[in-house]
Amino acid sequence: MSESNRIEYKRELTDSLEKEVIAFLNYPEGGIIFIGIDDNGNVFGVENCDEIQLKIKDRLRNNINPSIMGLFDVIRQEQDGKSIIKITIASGPDKPYYLRRQGMSERGCFIRVGSASEPMTVRMIEELFSSRTRNSIGKIKAPRQDLSFEQLKIYYDESGLHLGDKFASNLELLTEAGEYNYAGYLLADKNSNSIKVAKYAGKDRVDLIESNEYGYCSLIKAAKQVLDKLDLENRTATKITSKERIDTRLWNAVALREAVTNAIIHNDYSNEIPPKFEIFSDRLEITSAGGIPQGLDQDEFFEGYSVPRNKEFMRIFKDLEMVEYLGSGLPRILKAYSKDCFVFSTNFLRITFPITPDSINEVNGKTSGKTSGKTSGKTSGKTPGKTSGKTSGKTEENIVELLSTNPEMTIPELSEQLGVSTRTVESHIAQLRHNGRLKRVGGRKTGYWEITHNNSPEN
Repeated sequence: MSESNRIEYKRELTDSLEKEVIAFLNYPEGGIIFIGIDDNGNVFGVENCDEIQLKIKDRLRNNINPSIMGLFDVIRQEQDGKSIIKITIASGPDKPYYLRRQGMSERGCFIRVGSASEPMTVRMIEELFSSRTRNSIGKIKAPRQDLSFEQLKIYYDESGLHLGDKFASNLELLTEAGEYNYAGYLLADKNSNSIKVAKYAGKDRVDLIESNEYGYCSLIKAAKQVLDKLDLENRTATKITSKERIDTRLWNAVALREAVTNAIIHNDYSNEIPPKFEIFSDRLEITSAGGIPQGLDQDEFFEGYSVPRNKEFMRIFKDLEMVEYLGSGLPRILKAYSKDCFVFSTNFLRITFPITPDSINEVNGKTSGKTSGKTSGKTSGKTPGKTSGKTSGKTEENIVELLSTNPEMTIPELSEQLGVSTRTVESHIAQLRHNGRLKRVGGRKTGYWEITHNNSPEN
């Protein structure tokens, strides 16, 4: 690829990085910066990648206003056998963005014009400032201020991170006046938000057979509960042939997880309308409020341009590794389902995952081959959703095999390779670590997995 309105190459990290990032933040489609590639597309690579990544993150956090936390990703990639750094920048909701030291001026504000970053005019700055989103959940004061965040702290501790005394400010859960905002309210231990998962007997909403509500708690906890419920509903059949084992699920597990987390993160909560999930006999419907984010059309949406509606949630879900990186969700969904599954309206976005007759027959055991205990209903008192020890052991062996060849694989990557949910992968990894067969070396984002044979549980 050559440089364009969305692609910028830099042979090395320079003082102009913030300028380029600001230009993409102010551009309707965002953009990508590659460090370690020159203007002609020649790959030179980057030495000390980890150190450079930390410098980039620190500079972007401290040198740009308004805060852009949740609006950028910095990851390491391999190209032509060399390490490069990829910075993905979303189009920001609080335009105009500017250099902190220059203020909101022609010397501090930039926008992408072709393959260059140009200063913005005073008129453009004023127009963008006057049209800033007024209903952002970061600007809306929470309906109550006596909030606690024990659940959120537990999730951060489990991820190897710690929330200090100033976490509310650092996570942007406060208004400019220093009060809890609506984002903080939805992440608090108690709130009025509840996400509905409904199940119907037929193809319409006439015969409701099950209705569950997950909420009145931290949005993170509610999201995990919804993911667990839909993972349980996403039944699996296993067909054993002479050559291979074939697993069939009602819906693609990777696409399902991405669609659920996207619906929860990008939902417009300013009107107090949560996303909803509805299971019919022939499909799953996921409906979120807000439609396509402002500044995108449908073509740009499908191309994966990222405009996070709630950057506060995006940042926290990334911290907790519930999303991988900006713009990754939609391409993962489109690998399994077509664009026809998406329906847009002014105020809502709906994704429909069909259940094919073949998968229904497989899961119900109507074709030849064996079905797993997960779907046969004959679990001999075992917890619903858990597979037999033999199947579980096979999955764990597959995880060990994959990690032995690529110790830096992430849980979503393992999920995609194995054709199981990320929750299933997490469960097996926890068991492997407990049994002393797997050990985590280094940090959450830059570390790797080590296969061990001492059978001593990891501390």
